[in-house]
Amino acid sequence: MRLLHSLNQKYRFCSFSERGMMDTVYISHGSPMMAIDESIPARKFLKTWQQIFKERPKAILIISGHWDTKEPTVNVVNRNETIYDFYGFPKSMYKLKYTPPGAPLLAKRVKELLMENGFKRVHEDKTRGVDHGAWVPLMLMYPEAEIPVCQLSVQTDRDGTYHYNLGKALAPLREEGILIMGSGATTHNLGTMQPSGSPVPSWALQFDTWLKNALLEGRYEDVNHYDSRAPYGKMAHPWPDHFYPLHVAMGAAGENAKAKLVHHSWDHGTLSYASYQFTAPK
Repeated sequence: MRLLHSLNQKYRFCSFSERGMMDTVYISHGSPMMAIDESIPARKFLKTWQQIFKERPKAILIISGHWDTKEPTVNVVNRNETIYDFYGFPKSMYKLKYTPPGAPLLAKRVKELLMENGFKRVHEDKTRGVDHGAWVPLMLMYPEAEIPVCQLSVQTDRDGTYHYNLGKALAPLREEGILIMGSGATTHNLGTMQPSGSPVPSWALQFDTWLKNALLEGRYEDVNHYDSRAPYGKMAHPWPDHFYPLHVAMGAAGENAKAKLVHHSWDHGTLSYASYQFTAPK
């Protein structure tokens, strides 16, 4: 409780009765080129974020598919440095900077909640900044880089249910003014990508449609077991790193939350930019 009091003072968090619960979101961040390529439709969507989602978070907890650790880890820094965790892109990409304040007290709060809910080992990384799964969408959503940001890792040797439960443990943050944001890709099989403008293959369309229907119908348990219940689950996600952030956002919103498709587009034939918002019942 002392830590929560410190958090409220630090970020001037409002109570539930003052501002209501924050929704959670899952953003398909796609290619790093979204940072500079005006032709990517999802870029236009993210640039209008503050016009659509008017409630400004006090801090952002982002779960990116580009940080995979054996056990849950939070970055505990005062200022986030920009991590260029990609190769072979235009030189201008490596000149971009997005350095929002860190959120060390939020990181401690995340650790506290996880350990209270059965995650026995939660680590602190005191040097890591934000990877491109975080800074590329955030620089479009909140270009002023003023909102404190904390990152939480995924564990790809675990399953969807594990990450859903991880999200459930973090649910109280929604009452504390925190935006919980998963950042990944609705389909992520880089070996199947085609030139921009290519038609969407049947397997990608079938998986994407199955996921949309499952989420909008509230069949979250099916999504937790997507690898055995979805058509072409393993084809859409040969490795689950970019899908597990969805499970965290889903779990943090709660089993009775309503999902909403807030953006949908395709690029490179097989890369779905479907993004979702989760709203808990009032």
